[in-house]
Amino acid sequence: MNSKVRILLAEDDPNLGTLLQEYLEAKEFETVLCTDGDKAFKTFSKQQFDFVILDVMMPVKDGFTVAKEIRTINKKIPIVFLTAKSMKEDTLKGFNIGADDYITKPFSMEELLVRVNAILRRTDQAQMESEEKHVFEIGDFAFDYDRQILKHGKNETKLTTKENELLYLLTLNKNGVLERNYALNAIWGDDNYFNGRSMDVYIAKLRKHLRPDSTIEIINIHGKGFKLLVD
Repeated sequence: MNSKVRILLAEDDPNLGTLLQEYLEAKEFETVLCTDGDKAFKTFSKQQFDFVILDVMMPVKDGFTVAKEIRTINKKIPIVFLTAKSMKEDTLKGFNIGADDYITKPFSMEELLVRVNAILRRTDQAQMESEEKHVFEIGDFAFDYDRQILKHGKNETKLTTKENELLYLLTLNKNGVLERNYALNAIWGDDNYFNGRSMDVYIAKLRKHLRPDSTIEIINIHGKGFKLLVD
């Protein structure tokens, strides 16, 4: 299992960061190291990860800010904070953001490994219990991601691949903000102007598909992205 797990590691201390990366890779975790919070979030937006380890005190963006941004596009990925502080307030702040665990420096590599594996076991068990089938309810619609079908009553609409991927990301973030740049990088592979215009066209198509249910709305969030609103 470990060989398939990709970890995003954000640590501004290059010595500690390299040491942690080498240790995790020796344990067969594929590990990508970023040295500041901004790079960490941009990397997360463009690649697929299974686990995130964030140093709290980082330049450009601190770990708490990065975690908040990650949670806007992925609410389930495990996040562990590393910090030199042991203040109760920081610990509570981390868990309020959605941290799965919190490790205070200095710590042993073995302790980190034990925590990571424990969280992965819990995550795997939860996923097995949910038996995710990629069929979602959106108001009066049934959205079958695997078959690329949007069903309303007896009517079925076959979605294009990009419509399907875009609706999937919107559904995962239902009633929350889907970051524009994240969606562009995830589906088009680049967040340039022309891909942005293309995405706007597909958003308009999805609005048309969903129009039969007046309780559903896809709205623009200026400067951020889109929100799929469902009553």
